[in-house]
Amino acid sequence: MRATSAWIGWALCLCASSAAVCAQDDPEDDELILDLIRDDGTQPESGAEPAAEFLKCNKAAWRMPGQYLVILHQGTHESQVQRTTRRLRAKAARRGYLVEILQTYSGALQGFLVKMSRDVLHLAVKLPHVHYIEEDSSIFAQSAPWNLQRLLQPHGGVSVYLMDGSVQSSHREVEGRVLITDFANVPEEDGVRVHRQASQCDSHGTHLAGVVTGSDSGVARGAGVNLVRVLNCQGKGTVSGALAGMEYIGASLQARPVDAAVVLLPFIGGFSRSLNAVCRDMVARGAVVIAAAGNHRDDACLYSPASEPEVITVGAVNSADRLMSQGAGGTNFGRCVDLFAPGDDIVSASSDCSTCFTSRSGTSQAAAHAAGIAAVILSSNQNASPVQVLQMMLHHSISNMINFLPLSETHRLTTPNLVAAMPPTLNPTSNEELLCRSVWSERSGLLNTDRVASRCRAGEEMMGCSSYAPDGARVGETITVSSGHMECVAYNGAAGNGVYAVARCCVIAGLQCQARASPEPGEDAQCADPQHLLTGGSPVCVNLDPNTSILKAFLVRAQKKITGITSHAVCCHALSLECQLLEDTSGDEDQVEVSCPDGWTLTDCSAVSRGSAVSGSVARGNSCRIQSTTGGATGIAVCCHFLPPLRPPAPTPN
Repeated sequence: MRATSAWIGWALCLCASSAAVCAQDDPEDDELILDLIRDDGTQPESGAEPAAEFLKCNKAAWRMPGQYLVILHQGTHESQVQRTTRRLRAKAARRGYLVEILQTYSGALQGFLVKMSRDVLHLAVKLPHVHYIEEDSSIFAQSAPWNLQRLLQPHGGVSVYLMDGSVQSSHREVEGRVLITDFANVPEEDGVRVHRQASQCDSHGTHLAGVVTGSDSGVARGAGVNLVRVLNCQGKGTVSGALAGMEYIGASLQARPVDAAVVLLPFIGGFSRSLNAVCRDMVARGAVVIAAAGNHRDDACLYSPASEPEVITVGAVNSADRLMSQGAGGTNFGRCVDLFAPGDDIVSASSDCSTCFTSRSGTSQAAAHAAGIAAVILSSNQNASPVQVLQMMLHHSISNMINFLPLSETHRLTTPNLVAAMPPTLNPTSNEELLCRSVWSERSGLLNTDRVASRCRAGEEMMGCSSYAPDGARVGETITVSSGHMECVAYNGAAGNGVYAVARCCVIAGLQCQARASPEPGEDAQCADPQHLLTGGSPVCVNLDPNTSILKAFLVRAQKKITGITSHAVCCHALSLECQLLEDTSGDEDQVEVSCPDGWTLTDCSAVSRGSAVSGSVARGNSCRIQSTTGGATGIAVCCHFLPPLRPPAPTPN
């Protein structure tokens, strides 16, 4: 991170009425502005340059008018940040406006934070190299002993970065395991106009540090916690401060590499492209980033950083495995949530004294639990990637325990019914077990053939693709390749109410997958390389002859030419990978379920109709569930597993 000192560009005196004021200013300031304008070559706007995009927080009450993040295009040289600030100052000064540069960014994002009049925005969006401008906005802490019954004691060796207010490092629960870094970027407190000392507002951070690493109340009791202060004593921060904090963490990890790192973000703000981008970059650097889903009883996709797909987003449940509720609020939910964790009435360290405990609730506490579990996994799997950590957390979670009846139909369908639990063993498993999860898209539009796409995270391979429409009105799904990555694309049907695309995303050492398209619509799509196995595909045949084998139809993926849809086969290769296909027909039943045997992992879930409308297929764990309107549907599951190499027998004693 490279911070700049605040600098105010003084307006030029352009009229007689202001001459007396300007006469009192240092003439060197006037000359500096003139030099900037001459050096910059500022000219009247031609109108030919395409304007950059201007973004505002989707929560109007959280916006900070007059404070803007100016983000340059990816790949822009660092020197352009300073050049762009000079251009903006010069253009603003030419028109009689003041601007103040509050912060520059040179890590995941190239850009700067500026305080200026909204009237200058039309100048800023036309500056060269500017990708977009985002109005700054507020972020908030998300807080509102049963929680440890499922968890085991871990080993150490993992660094956890906690972005919060402060921590009472002398508390007996965390003493010797908390480092208060020298970073602080917090706004003034509402109605106070001062910054209280961090030691005066450490209740939220102390409680979370205790959940992560506390001697009695902690999940990862050997992990070290590094406090990065981005929230004030009221639990409030800014997007710009969070960006600076993430840049500080990135610089720290680069200067002092650690075996494994977890970054805990126990706050949310409105949707922010910038905040999501720096979180995505942190994951790309190898850190596991975990965020609170939010306490607004709302769709987590409306908030940041919870909406970033590369982040592990955690909702909260109570001791009865029900969604956490707090008066009119409660845990957020939806497809952007990865799993839930204990977050209601959590006992942990209190900042009231060095031996005090207290109870707090919120998705911050749930995220802290997940951060502790991630630290435990990394302590024995330090080479595990962030997505492998996620897959292991999902694999060992307790499924189908949460009552989703209070949610809407859409959110019941797309919210994962998983409660985090500690793996039963701490032996390295990431290279020996095929782990898969389902990734749902948002719901498509209502027009005929409106499309929607789902994709996997970095480090995952898509092994299957399916679609689901609650009313059965869906055209089907197909697989496309964008920027070298496969996407599962679903199409809405005529008069349909929307469709979802569902990608099956998997990890295992050495796994490589590719989509093989049929030469022409209606022709076969199959794996050309004999070393690749068919693990999924689209679309499934329709209107099959009763004597036609469903298994054969799945293998070739033929589709009638009148549809104009190209079939795709997903072909995957990994050492010692083995797959099988299973099918089951519902007969007169409206539902059918096909499950993989123990030791096998579901990689694709498909539905075939024999005349009835089929809503589609839903993969839940290792089961493929098909819903039809009048029966007559067939479910097809592809199940794969990894055969570890045979270990040589132990030598026979003489």
